[in-house]
Amino acid sequence: MAASEENSALFPIFILTIMALPLVPYTITKLCRFATKKTKTIHCQCAECSRSGKYRKSIFQRIAKLSTCGNFTLILLWVVMIVLVYYIKSMSGEIEVFEPFSILGLEPGVSDSEIKKAYRRLSIQYHPDKNPDPEAHKYFIEFISKAYQALTDPISRENFEKYGHPDGRQGFQMGIALPQFLLKFDGSSEGLLLICIVGVCILLPLVIAVIYLSKSSKYTGNYVMHQTLSAYYYFMKPSLAPSKVMEVFGKAAEYMEIPVKRTDNEPLQKLFLSVRSELNLDLKNIKQEQAKFWKQHPALVKTELLIQAQLTREWADISPSLLVDFRRVLELAPRLLEELMKMALIPRNNQGHGWLRPAIGVVELSQCIIQAVPLSARKSIGGSAEGIAPFLQLPHFSEAVVKKISRKKVRTFQDLLEMSPTDRAELLTEIAGFSSSKVQDIETVLEMMPSITVDVTCETEGEEGIQEGDIVTVQAWVTLKRANGLVGALPHAPYYPFNKEENFWFLLADPTSNNVWFSQKVSFMDEATATSTASKAIQETMEGSGASAKETSKAAREAFEKVKNGSRLVMGKFQAPAEGNYSMTCFCLCDSWIGCDKKTNLKVKILKRTRAGTRVAAISEEGPLEDGIEEEEENEEEEYDEDYESEYSEDEEDEKDVKKKGSAANGKAHKDESSSEEGSGSDEE
Repeated sequence: MAASEENSALFPIFILTIMALPLVPYTITKLCRFATKKTKTIHCQCAECSRSGKYRKSIFQRIAKLSTCGNFTLILLWVVMIVLVYYIKSMSGEIEVFEPFSILGLEPGVSDSEIKKAYRRLSIQYHPDKNPDPEAHKYFIEFISKAYQALTDPISRENFEKYGHPDGRQGFQMGIALPQFLLKFDGSSEGLLLICIVGVCILLPLVIAVIYLSKSSKYTGNYVMHQTLSAYYYFMKPSLAPSKVMEVFGKAAEYMEIPVKRTDNEPLQKLFLSVRSELNLDLKNIKQEQAKFWKQHPALVKTELLIQAQLTREWADISPSLLVDFRRVLELAPRLLEELMKMALIPRNNQGHGWLRPAIGVVELSQCIIQAVPLSARKSIGGSAEGIAPFLQLPHFSEAVVKKISRKKVRTFQDLLEMSPTDRAELLTEIAGFSSSKVQDIETVLEMMPSITVDVTCETEGEEGIQEGDIVTVQAWVTLKRANGLVGALPHAPYYPFNKEENFWFLLADPTSNNVWFSQKVSFMDEATATSTASKAIQETMEGSGASAKETSKAAREAFEKVKNGSRLVMGKFQAPAEGNYSMTCFCLCDSWIGCDKKTNLKVKILKRTRAGTRVAAISEEGPLEDGIEEEEENEEEEYDEDYESEYSEDEEDEKDVKKKGSAANGKAHKDESSSEEGSGSDEE
């Protein structure tokens, strides 16, 4: 009985130990992460961003951010642990070990006469004839009488003094730290004990495994549904304008799960009238086009209208019942667009190349969603190939303001950037009619805009030239500069309700054949990860080329300094195609800013495979194309949406200009610091 009570008393201690093992380290880790959180301001400080309230959090917002299910569970577990500690502490005083000398109030080794005197004294106090209290009677029978018997019997006393127990040496005993009612095998508790063992040891792990497997089978590592990836892969085509990319983007399974209620019909009809001009409907057959639009799946209609409301900034027409779905659509957009980009760049042909045009379309759509700029604003107007979209991302700018400043020969966004701050302030004050505070907001945003430079090389390691079938190594340093001196920062996006980090996509592509040979995502936010990645890649490259330890260490230090100064290393490999001259283009596309993308021309000559060891690097003006690629290009041009001109689409005149340009060393980038917008603008002028 005593052993059973002792085992039952250990059950709270057992539970406390099991809870403390994972809870204490997890709490320490969570507190350390919270303490080491960056407090440096890396977001835009203009008036529109401040007015949006996205970066300014009140005390209620901070409390709401901390009031998550995980934090509540953590606090609840700590409360349970505190209760267990208090219970164990109070219970430890109730559990008394049988000590005859202590019960009688004597010291070990006293004589028999003193034991008898103590027994008589306690008998007068606790004997039932002297004390009618039931508790006193119980204490006298269970403790005083047993203690006296254990000490008056010579053998029992000797055993107790030697082994700590009146019965002599005791064997090793094992117990179970379970409640006492589970250890009473009287027929009723046996089933309860069996249920507890089966539930804890079998059913609980099984339920956890089923939940984990069901979620992991439904979602990818980026928390995107597998069904979404399948739809994106199926509907992706080699030539897609941003307007067509929108149709593919809206087919995500996450958007299809958004419920469409009957009460949403009237608000959606009102929203449709506001954004109808952006839906690419044929005005000649407007009634048939509208009927065809509404015959789509209700979730597709709702998603497209909500996205168009973001692009056209028609938030006033969104009813309160649609606001939750509107925020949900925008919250999922960056994640889904990243997966859509991967589906455009996934190898589609025998050479393992992706598609360039849909990739550019995805980036353009991402830029427009983040900056809340309609896709129609990207159409070429006058001398600006990129349209008025870059202007509309600036605070206080509108289409009317763009028309005013265009009369002063500021026709492209690059023209505005190249002006001095004094001339720009004079232009915006006198022509646009902006106040000094608005001009300061514009200057703040312009200082936040990134300027990208790319230095890229393509070569075969250990060889002088590139032959067909070689494994070519691409190494590029992408450098980011801002006027305000920051490297990693959140973009100016006052109309996007969530924090969005700016990311860049490096693409080595052949615009003529619409093939992407190599692609990689670049981020400037995590400097520590970029440093370790660059150092490791440089060390492996130097060691593979047979460099000494001193040279390797020097190259690693140089890479560290480059990363610290705002550069990121892009490195990868691809297999050289068939013999010929290839006019490649390196794209560095930003998914958040409009007009900050970079294009760098790169000429690569692939030599014919020879069995001899002599290999000579050559320079070529233009390389022949295979018949299959020509036919593929003709088919893609027919499918391409001629009504919408992409920011990076090249016409025949551009191709002729590229042919006339001078050649460079094999695999070396041209030292052309102009951006994609500069090049296209200068050609048209």
